[in-house]
Amino acid sequence: MSRLTEEERNALPDDAFALPGRRYPIPDAAHARDALARASAMLHEGHLNAEEYETIVRRARAVLGED
Repeated sequence: MSRLTEEERNALPDDAFALPGRRYPIPDAAHARDALARASAMLHEGHLNAEEYETIVRRARAVLGED
């Protein structure tokens, strides 16, 4: 998994995150793939609702060029 330092994460614009509240950073392909994997697990564990999951999938796929 790609790592962002706290400073790098804080420097990202809000639109580099899949969800409001600066959740699920997706500034590049590595982070987008990670967001997809984590979102699936979080949905199945009940930590995300279906709408949040679909938003993450849509935004991450856009970063990956799969829209």
